[in-house]
Amino acid sequence: MGKHLFRSSPPQEKQTAHQSLAETAVQECMSDITTVISKWTSSSDEFLFSTNSRSEAEEFVEVVRHLHSTMHRLVAVNPSSEKLIYAQNLMQSAMNLLESEFHRVLKENKQYLHPESVSLRSCRSSRRFSTSTVTSISDSEDEGGGSYEENPAAADEHRFSGGDSDAMDDLKMIADCMISTGYAKECVKVYKTVRRSIVDETLHSLSVERLTLHQIQKMDWEILEPKIKSWLQAAKLAVRKLFFGERILADHVFSSSTNIVEASFTDITQEGALTLFAFPEHAAKIKKLSPEKMFRFLDMYESLANLFVEIESIFYFDSAAAVRSQVINSLAKLGDAVRFMMSDFETAIQKEASKTLIVGGGVHPLTRYVMNYLSFLADYDESISVIFENWQLTVPSPLPESLFISGGGDDAHPEDLYSSPVSKRIAWVILLTLCKIDGKAQPYKDVALSYLFLANNLQYVVVKVRSSNLRLLLGDDWVVRHEGKVNQYAEKFEKLAWGKVLTSLPENPAEEITPEEARALFARFNDEFEAAYRKQISWVIPDPNLRDRVKISLSQKLMLVCTEFYEVNRFGLGGDAFNARYTPEDIGNYLSDLYFGSRGSGSSSTTTGSGSGTGSTTTGKSRGGRSH
Repeated sequence: MGKHLFRSSPPQEKQTAHQSLAETAVQECMSDITTVISKWTSSSDEFLFSTNSRSEAEEFVEVVRHLHSTMHRLVAVNPSSEKLIYAQNLMQSAMNLLESEFHRVLKENKQYLHPESVSLRSCRSSRRFSTSTVTSISDSEDEGGGSYEENPAAADEHRFSGGDSDAMDDLKMIADCMISTGYAKECVKVYKTVRRSIVDETLHSLSVERLTLHQIQKMDWEILEPKIKSWLQAAKLAVRKLFFGERILADHVFSSSTNIVEASFTDITQEGALTLFAFPEHAAKIKKLSPEKMFRFLDMYESLANLFVEIESIFYFDSAAAVRSQVINSLAKLGDAVRFMMSDFETAIQKEASKTLIVGGGVHPLTRYVMNYLSFLADYDESISVIFENWQLTVPSPLPESLFISGGGDDAHPEDLYSSPVSKRIAWVILLTLCKIDGKAQPYKDVALSYLFLANNLQYVVVKVRSSNLRLLLGDDWVVRHEGKVNQYAEKFEKLAWGKVLTSLPENPAEEITPEEARALFARFNDEFEAAYRKQISWVIPDPNLRDRVKISLSQKLMLVCTEFYEVNRFGLGGDAFNARYTPEDIGNYLSDLYFGSRGSGSSSTTTGSGSGTGSTTTGKSRGGRSH
């Protein structure tokens, strides 16, 4: 009945009724808004969006929305209504108040809204980004992020707890209102200004500097290296705290508009992110790259590679493609730098031509340098596996047998057995080093000492491989095979160093001989043992396990014959102990004193050479050059 009467009303009356209703609604909204604006703009001590007035703030926002919708209805029925002018002016006043409150909430809750604080709360509440593809960030934080011991703020979260716990929701309420009423531009401008300054301040506090390629290339390594160390700390914190927190905040505040989230987040963070992620690329282009600098570049590569999934998730938007590209470029340039320094390292080994003889046959500095270097390198196994993946290794064919790994037979080719390019390259570098060491054994005038030198150096190599990640790369069979080679060297050393002593006594010590023959044998044994002892007192076996093995072997071979011969013949000499200057007990004591070396042995030299490191052009003999 009501609908029938309404439809039968004259059109003019219907139009007038609609205008009246619309104007009445606008007037009511204007009255409510005017009261609120008057109250909160005249008060200097209280604010609309605060704990005590939050319900009133919510009502105000709803009234503003209602005014906006009623204005649209009034425009539709009476575009020339004078109330529209008043309503628009009032709407502008309302937006000014909301914009002012938006700015105030952002500024006054700076600590609570600090990106690190936001990210920490997000992780605790298991909050995820609104975009499904970015949920991996929180997972990465839990699995690989650790406690970030290097950042005191992570351990003292209360530093960022100051402020209104409803600040994020207040910002979202204001943003939703301003965006829905056509004032998105004003809202976003305030947000960008405040948040960009926070990002810049945070990066500055992390010592992130805007350095050009030219500036970095001019730096001495003593200046650049500390900056790399700072970058390593800053990168992790910037990605997992700063940028992560900014992304969460933008997602929350502007959840009503994905486009605004993208535009605001990218504008706030992109410049800082590009500055941060361009540093490794610039550093990798320095002109004085050398092997000893490699590990700092591997640190940067590893850090960036570990953060890459999180960076992709945070900077997911198309507008942030430049950030993702910069990270990829930096990884590529770091990889190039590492390969260059590895090649330089290999070349330095090949060119090493020091002529220094290591007194006592100890471990050569080249062996120590190379194996310490490789053991450190193996700690970056994941990174170097990627960096070396498509890097061709040029080696002799067929490769030496010492490159065989576990699972292979004598007929298998090492190129097939070593599926990992990293394993191939490290095995090759060790082989190069052992070839150089073999050449450095040749100048020793005492062949026994040369074998002791080879045993000591190969033992050092084996121990380094066995006690580091090199064992995972080379395989247990490599260790077993080279341990066997150490034993071969040790056996040949024993035979050459103690052969005359062992043969100075009869093979059958229990065989009856005359006192004169016994005296002659004792005299010969005394002379040979004393000569061997005096010669070897300055020789050294640095590795305690190898030293014990050699001494035990000598004791078993020497003491057994010596003791039996001594016990059988000493009474036949009429108690004359003069001919047996060394009793079995004496011999045991003398042997226990051997192979600790004279003071400084193992590092001092008998000639002046070019050092143990790099340089020169002479190549050493092949390990096959000495008769094994």
